[in-house]
Amino acid sequence: MFKKLVAMLVIFTMIFSLAACGNKPQESGDSGNGGEVATGGDAGDTNEDSGSDYKIGIMTGTVSQGEEEFRAAERMIETYGDMIKHVTYPDKFSQEVETTISNVKSLAADKDVKAIIIVQAVPGTAAAIDAVKEMRDDILFIVGAPHEDPELIAERVDIALELNQLQRGKNIMQTAKDMGAETFVHYSFPRHMSYELLSARRDELKKSADELGIKFVEIDAPDPTGDAGVPGAQQFIHEDVPRVVEQYGKNTAFFNTNCGMQEPLIKQALETGAIYPEQCCPSPYHAYPGALGIEIPEDKAGDLDYLSEQIREKVAEKGGTGRFGTWKTPANVAMIEAGVKYSIEYLDGEIERLDKDAMTRLMREITEDNELVLEPLDEDNPNFLLFVIQSQIF
Repeated sequence: MFKKLVAMLVIFTMIFSLAACGNKPQESGDSGNGGEVATGGDAGDTNEDSGSDYKIGIMTGTVSQGEEEFRAAERMIETYGDMIKHVTYPDKFSQEVETTISNVKSLAADKDVKAIIIVQAVPGTAAAIDAVKEMRDDILFIVGAPHEDPELIAERVDIALELNQLQRGKNIMQTAKDMGAETFVHYSFPRHMSYELLSARRDELKKSADELGIKFVEIDAPDPTGDAGVPGAQQFIHEDVPRVVEQYGKNTAFFNTNCGMQEPLIKQALETGAIYPEQCCPSPYHAYPGALGIEIPEDKAGDLDYLSEQIREKVAEKGGTGRFGTWKTPANVAMIEAGVKYSIEYLDGEIERLDKDAMTRLMREITEDNELVLEPLDEDNPNFLLFVIQSQIF
């Protein structure tokens, strides 16, 4: 039973992050629909910048909802030049699975692409990999934050990376308790809660709340993929948080399963004096800069210490010190960067196709978390690796 629960929990990660992502080609920096974006060179070019004769494909969301991942892919292009090809999946990925499949196939159509990294691995990823393997079987597949069944993904990819959601259920509630929470509000919607992993994490949060003496409250929010879209979902959070704080008091901690609603949630939690333990996708970059009006100078891009200090100062200005937090480094960005470096080491013949120790080493280097551990989902799925990253409190 525990094995099945962990497997279900893994599924939820992709769900929690994305709400709405779309289909025409997108220029780097745009928030349009899924398609091909910036790349270091034309499909037929060799990798002069890297000195290698292979390319690595990356699929992420668009800037609409997956900006952190989108920008991570851009940074990989800046670092490795025309070794990298980048495409996006559509904003409405649940309804446009064929577009996701088509865009993955477009990467594989380039014979020089020898590895493909997909973060988040939205619905359609498994079918896309099956379609690619009908074309060729030499591509290394690394995915992060899969939305589909863990075992379905594990049997198709070389490595899958996912947050340890069951452990997060315990960690988030303990963090809320340490911040002074007496009530914990869990915002989500039926689509997310239909995912067994997400609902299992919710159940673990509720169980931990009961054990810690915290009142657990579930509130249905609008689905960002619905008729009102992301703006409607954000407006709901903007209006509802003050009502909830008025009802339960300032020692109320808030959590939301969707990326697109994190910015208004941070804003309103700070304005009302409430508590915000971490985002659905914990990272200093996720929603905090936008919510707090932080502009990052070009010379500080990628400087996590600088960003964390800016967040700390802004939170302090509003009297929120000790009541806001996140992970020290962004998980989904780490998945992309580690995936690229792992692919390079594999394609250069330095590691085997599945090398958990190598991936652990790379994840620790990128996250600067020497205590990070990659735990296999279970003995039957040794390539499906779960992890958490150390937290920080502002």
